[in-house]
Amino acid sequence: MSVSSVDTALAWDVSIDDAPVALSARGDLVAVAGAEGTVRVLDAAFGAEIGALDLPGGALRVELSPDAQHLAVTGPMGYALWRRADGRTTVRESGAWSAAAAWANHERVAVTSGRRALVLNADGGELWRTEPAASTVTDLAWLRQGRRLAVAAYGAVQGYERHTEKAVVTYPYVGSHLALAVAPTGKWICSGNQDASIHIWRTRDGSELTMSGYPEKISRLAFDETGFWLAADGAPDVTVWDFADKGPEGTGPRSLRCHETVTALAWRPGAAGHLASGGDDGAVALWHATAGPPQARLQPARTLEGDGEAVAALAWAGPHLLVSAHRDGRVRAHRVPSRTAL
Repeated sequence: MSVSSVDTALAWDVSIDDAPVALSARGDLVAVAGAEGTVRVLDAAFGAEIGALDLPGGALRVELSPDAQHLAVTGPMGYALWRRADGRTTVRESGAWSAAAAWANHERVAVTSGRRALVLNADGGELWRTEPAASTVTDLAWLRQGRRLAVAAYGAVQGYERHTEKAVVTYPYVGSHLALAVAPTGKWICSGNQDASIHIWRTRDGSELTMSGYPEKISRLAFDETGFWLAADGAPDVTVWDFADKGPEGTGPRSLRCHETVTALAWRPGAAGHLASGGDDGAVALWHATAGPPQARLQPARTLEGDGEAVAALAWAGPHLLVSAHRDGRVRAHRVPSRTAL
């Protein structure tokens, strides 16, 4: 397949000593987590470092709070929180696998810790925790504007209300959940699974749907801001499912082919349907991901050619700045044209 390449302006290009595994961008900050636990906090406009911390045992996920004043980092041996105002870092070396973090708002963050989810205040004080799940918690997400927490572990996704140890709702599914995505509308909960499927629950009535037939496990799922479009990996094509109206049952996804292996996905802020994807070839592709009819095979609107180093993570620092982290330690920010044109 022939794909034209169009350069965007490179805003900045920095290197870190630790191979990046995760990115987060909020407000004027970008946080980069390395595999060995090094975390760098950068100014989004220029790439200058304004803060740093280390999480012993390595890092898996990094999440900036909505107001960009706090940072949560999770890893194989625990988690850490960082405060922008004074650089204060709180590290919890629990020895428990901490796979994910999610902010409910600028005051509360949930982190996974072994078979539980912990809800903390912004400075790391524990507010409440869930009962132990059947196995290690793999992902979590907030619903109902931070009033309900969805927690994924083997066999089920469970929902918890604030300050309740026991689940108030259970969405069963026999299998290992690798990724969790909740529609911003609160209407849908989706899990990407080890058995190469996407499982969907409608929160209103608990009705279920499974999209199977993927050649590989689903480890990346992302809803756009409208909650109408879900992007997933699990194949050489990125698949984009339409969740408007009654959802994707009986329909086929749009397919986006650019990479041999998809390694990162990130929706552009806004409702234009623009998606960025990264691959093991080092390239970043930009897509009009919701164009065309169902089952359409789409071409990239443009590609940002890499230098052969795989893309580890992508994040949008606002609608016009796309940040890519590469496994050789390079972190690049690309200026992208307006929402109406890529």
